[in-house]
Amino acid sequence: MFNKALNNMRFIYFSCTIATRDLPRKKRKNCIKTVQIMNKSSFFIVGKHAVIEALKNRNRKVLRVFLTEESKKTIHKLNPKTNLLKSIKIYFKTKKELDNYTTKEGILHQGYVAEIEEIENISLKDFIKNKNNLTLACLNEVTDPRNIGSLIRSAASFNIDGLIIKERQFPRKSKLMYKSASGCMEHINIFEVSNVNSTLKNLKEKNFWIYGFDAIGEKNLTDITFEGNNVLLFGSEGYGLKKHTKKYTDFLIRININKNIESLNISNSAAIAFHYVNQQKNEYS
Repeated sequence: MFNKALNNMRFIYFSCTIATRDLPRKKRKNCIKTVQIMNKSSFFIVGKHAVIEALKNRNRKVLRVFLTEESKKTIHKLNPKTNLLKSIKIYFKTKKELDNYTTKEGILHQGYVAEIEEIENISLKDFIKNKNNLTLACLNEVTDPRNIGSLIRSAASFNIDGLIIKERQFPRKSKLMYKSASGCMEHINIFEVSNVNSTLKNLKEKNFWIYGFDAIGEKNLTDITFEGNNVLLFGSEGYGLKKHTKKYTDFLIRININKNIESLNISNSAAIAFHYVNQQKNEYS
């Protein structure tokens, strides 16, 4: 498969070379510039906290921002010692003009829109090397951008070390996810993997404890002492953990709630779990 992809890349490069070789020099330069721009993986995010935290992150490339006059003043007011907008292309818009970036998703932009590029994250294998007392969250079949964003916000707030998610299910360019994360996309490691089950298997072999959250889990969250390296595994919003995925857990645990209530939203369940684990870490450190 790799060789096939490589040959396709060679074919594309060869075709581009043939197509541009006989063009006038000026047009050839324009063509090359266009190709370079198309290779950049940029996208838009909206919302006050999402945009400001992206501007603060030195590893995040912000290409341009679209602001109201008021939102620009707010950025300077909240960050008086640092000019976050230095060297950034700024376009001033009215709130109505900024609505064009969010009408489709129905999100409140708050006067802040930015075009950014993705961050190149470290691999999970390299991240866990020679580390102890890590706590990772893992999402299996969770696809809703709002839930993922809210969960990321909770994970960053309670010092979870990283989030594992299937790459095909991660809405990496979702405005709604960035807005729901409220700037916390810039404060957590996200590890996209091709297969969650094989990742869990590998982590178990590296002495990680795998705790799967399930409404009928045999142990209550507060009965667990989280020591060493741990993975907190959460299933889909509608069906929970798949039967096959449960095979890779060491324990299935539940969060005790009112018996008249069927279940909690996944982001709420995760927030409770993250808080409890973080509290234990603080007590033992």
